[in-house]
Formats: sequence, C-alpha cells, structure tokens
Amino acid sequence: MSSQAKKKNYSSIALIVALVAFIAAVLLGIVRGLVALQAFTVANVDTLNQAILVAVGVTILAIATYAILEPERVRQSLTGRQARYGSNALIITIAFLFILVLINVLYTTPRFDLNKTWDITENKTNTLAPETLSALKSLPEKVTATAFFSASDPTSATQLLDKVRNNSNGKFEYQFVNPDLDPQAAMSAGITGDGKILLQMGDKSAIVAFVSEEEILKGLLRLLNPNSSVIYFLTGHGERDTQQSGDSSMTRAAATLESKNYSVKPLNLLADNKIPEDARVIVIPGPMKPVSQDEVNLLREFLDKGGSLIIMEDPRKLTDFGEDSDPLAEMLSKEWGINFDGDVVIDLNSAQPTIATAAYYDSSHPITVNMNNLVSFYPFTQSLSVADTTNGSTPAQLVRTNERSWGETDFDSLSQGGQVTRDDNETLGPLTLAVAGENPTTKGRVVVFGTSEFAADQTFDRLGNGDMFVNSVDWAAEKENLASITPKNTTERTFTPPSQLYGILIFLTSIFLIPGLIVLSGVSTWLSRRRQG
Repeated sequence: MSSQAKKKNYSSIALIVALVAFIAAVLLGIVRGLVALQAFTVANVDTLNQAILVAVGVTILAIATYAILEPERVRQSLTGRQARYGSNALIITIAFLFILVLINVLYTTPRFDLNKTWDITENKTNTLAPETLSALKSLPEKVTATAFFSASDPTSATQLLDKVRNNSNGKFEYQFVNPDLDPQAAMSAGITGDGKILLQMGDKSAIVAFVSEEEILKGLLRLLNPNSSVIYFLTGHGERDTQQSGDSSMTRAAATLESKNYSVKPLNLLADNKIPEDARVIVIPGPMKPVSQDEVNLLREFLDKGGSLIIMEDPRKLTDFGEDSDPLAEMLSKEWGINFDGDVVIDLNSAQPTIATAAYYDSSHPITVNMNNLVSFYPFTQSLSVADTTNGSTPAQLVRTNERSWGETDFDSLSQGGQVTRDDNETLGPLTLAVAGENPTTKGRVVVFGTSEFAADQTFDRLGNGDMFVNSVDWAAEKENLASITPKNTTERTFTPPSQLYGILIFLTSIFLIPGLIVLSGVSTWLSRRRQG
C-alpha cells in the first residue's frame, strides 16, 4: 500500500474518531445538564466532568490530526464553494465546544463557584443564607458531617454540603456512608432510615432529619446551643397564645425558638405563685389585663437573681386595662427608667401611618448590631421613653422612628378613621419603640416593646420582625453568639393559570409552537439552499 493511501486511511480514521468523540461529548454534556437540573443523579459527578473534557480533547486532537494529514482538503474546504454553506455549522460547532469547555472549567474551579456568581433566584436559594454563614463563622471547632444515604453520592446533598464546606473556612467536612452496606455505622450513630446526616463537634452531636439548608442550620445551632434554655411565656392575662395558631397568636415565634434549641413553656403565675427554677427568660406577650402586684413581686425577685424579662405591652386603649393601675409598668419606670408613653405612634413615612417603621437601630447593641439591612415594623405601637434609673444602668434605645412621626394621644380621631394631625402638645419623632437594659449588679436583663403585634403570627415572618424578637430572646438568655442566626422559612412560588384555556395555550405554545417554528425554519433554510444549487 502506497504512502498516499495510508495517509488517506489514517485521515479517515481521524475523522471517524473526531465524529465519535464529538457525539460522546454532546451526549455527556446533555447528561451533565440534566444532572445539574437534578433530573437524575450519577454515581460520581467529577468523573462525568472529566469524561466530558476527555471527549472534547479527543475531538480537537482528532480534527487537528486530520488537518495535518490532509492540509490541501482542509484548505479547499475553508476556501472553496462549500465553505459558504458549511461556515454556519462550523461556527456553531466551535461555539458549542467552547461553551461546553467553559462551563466545565467554571463548574470545576472553586474560584468560579457558579452557585455564588449566578444566583438570580428571588430568595437566593442557591447561595447560603447569612444566618448559615454566621453559624459557620461562630463554630468554635471543626464539625464533621456523616451523611447516611443508600444512593451513592446523591447530587443534591453533595451540592449543599459542598457549599457549606466551601464557606466554613475549614471548619466543616463531610463524608457519605451507605447504611445498607454499613448498618453498624448507622446503628452506632443512632440513625434510623435513609437520607439523614449526623453532625459532630467534639463530644456534641446533632442529627439532621433531611437534607436542606434550614435543617443543617438547625443542627449547627443545636451544636452551638447544646444546653437547652427554657423560655416561659406568661399566661392568665389574655396574652397572645403560643400553642393555638392564628393571626394574633405567637406560634411562629415559639416554633422558631424551638428550632434554635430553646424549650418553650407556658407560665401561669396566678395559679402557680412561683417561678420555675429552670426559667431563663420570661416573655410577657401583650397582656389584656394588668399583671398583678404579687406577680410583679415574683418577677422582680426573678430579675434580682439574674433572670430576664421580655415585656410587650400594647397601648392601653387597645387593652382591657381601663383605669386600673399597671404594677408592671410602675416597676419598669421606677427601677429601670423605662416608661410607656401611653400614645399611638403615627409614622408618615409608612404606607399605613399607624404602622411605625424602624428608621434607626442601636448598632452597638447585640440585639440590633446586624439589623441595619432589615426593616422591622410595629403596628399600633406606643412609644417608650428612658429616664434616670436606680440600678446604675442606662437602657439602650434599640429602635427609633424617623423625624416624620409623633405620638398621637387623640384616640377618638384614630378610632373614627379620619385624617390625623399632630397637636402642639404631642411628642415629635424620632420616637423610641424598643428598649433594652441590664442591671450591672444582679445581671438581670429586660427588653421592652410598646406593642406585641409585631411578633404575632401574621407579621412574624415579614421583613425583620422575627429577627428582632428572636435576637431579643437570644440576648436575654445570654446567648449573644446566637443572635442574628435564626432559620428562615423558604418562600414557595407556584404558578396557577388564571383559566384552563390559558393553561392549554401555554402547553401548546411550549410543546408544539416553539419547537415547530424551529423545525420550520430549518426546513425553509434547507429548501432555499437546495434551490440555489
């Protein structure tokens, strides 16, 4: 066989190899895209990425080999008559190969983390939440996660655990264990069922029931807060309910505290006449009747022993206080220098003037140090004022309104729903909406709000309201390291067509019309070129 014939054989082999490798690259690229969309999982994503790169590399190498063996044919194909018809296909092919290589380089290079760079979802679902990042930053030592999955290396779990590890500054590592192949490991870890994760930090451990960022955050919080503090909610005066859900209840607040490893319990001082020994914080959530003097005496003793109170009293006109005295308010005024002003704050910068919006936070206090990027709002709140105290502390004014606000005392005009204007004797803003104080001698702490509605179920998850309440509990419980680390509910988005006909049109357009136009365009182009010869 002549050398010319051998060269043709080798060039033909090079073309065949290039074609096979190109088809392999396309098919593997499609598989990688479906894996990224979580349509299904593969045993090892890294192996798949490497296979794509190998296929692309072989394609390029085979084409280069053909060009070396058949330089004249390559020149003719690039300058001849057929080049006019094949140039578009060549450009598309090269662009496809370039994009395929670029995507894999970006995906496999940690510096170019696509999850961080291209997260355009409304709730940033592809980026770790600030609360998770704060929890990772607060870890005192390394956490090891053992994921028990019968499926080998599931993609969704791997992607999430990778994000956690990459943002942990070396404080988080993970491994997978198949409980079917190693049942003893699952038994030793106390794992029953599939898809659970064991988090271990030193001698502390926590089990994550299923794979989600929120559940992993809760597990980290249990490691950070292993000793459950008991938070009591006062009852017996018409306070907001923490057990029966409803717009005016506080079940969301209680559930969020429990997710941070707090224990939430009711407390009826009128019936029990004592404060439990395990009480760390007592919350008084919007009493409709005044707290009695005997109860206030017990609460005072609790504070003197280093306990903490969170007091949320609504404006008197919105309660059943009537003309009765308020021993709790009197104690706060005399011993802590915190006074309820007995008004309703009007905020002209708010869409609804009776909903006061936080304009200024105390950036030096642990409760509000990270609240500057969050707006909290306080419906039908009274303002607070701070005076000299007898315990040697100066209460911090945590939240204040803007200058276009005042404390309205004409409740008749408010109840009639007419336009409200400020009188000369009414206090002009900024007005204080929340105050925190600590006794330097007893270490007792109080946080006071002029409303309880901001933490009710109807408003708890909106903007920064839940953060404000939970941060207050964290500080009151002397868990400052947990402040601003609170799991958030994921907002679910669904699309419901306005009518059945509308849904059918969307289906036909996406399944038939758009693909049909593409096919029609291709056929039209082919016929046009055929007529041109």
